[in-house]
Amino acid sequence: MPKVSSKRQITLPVDQCRLAGIEPGDEYDSFVDNDGHITIIKKTPGAAFGILKGTRVDSKVSEEASRQSSLAE
Repeated sequence: MPKVSSKRQITLPVDQCRLAGIEPGDEYDSFVDNDGHITIIKKTPGAAFGILKGTRVDSKVSEEASRQSSLAE
């Protein structure tokens, strides 16, 4: 049974990597839900392409004002 190392590193079993299409050097994201379950997702180049398509830009709001507004929330 795999264990967490002293550096908090986890080794994924080879069969799980094959099923998920994860290869050495791939990038991933990980998330923890409220029940403590960890989800690992392989990053795919271009996966977010077009996600902001159709978003209108308010040219009256500067980039800095937008950043400050999001930090204030």
